[in-house]
Amino acid sequence: MYHETTYANLQRRKRAAIRAVVLALLACVITAALAMFSDDVLKSQGAATLRQAVISSALQCCAVEGSFPTSLDHLTQHYGLVINEKDYQVQYEWLGDNITPSVVVTPL
Repeated sequence: MYHETTYANLQRRKRAAIRAVVLALLACVITAALAMFSDDVLKSQGAATLRQAVISSALQCCAVEGSFPTSLDHLTQHYGLVINEKDYQVQYEWLGDNITPSVVVTPL
């Protein structure tokens, strides 16, 4: 059976195609925004975890040796601390033998 394509049918198909393209573009934009947001959240959580690991290693060193380490290198060499220097910058400031050091971790 033959059905003649009318102007109304063509317009309906055109609107449906435009609607599909707009929805696909909207889905791509939302996915990209969520990916960027989740990447920022993961980096900040990683920085907080690394900061806590540095402080924990310093506390362990203080418990074993009787004083806080003067440098971050001491923690990496003797206490198994591993720092991903490609993704994070760690600022370690020794304040004294019996004062917890200042630790600032910045995601790169």
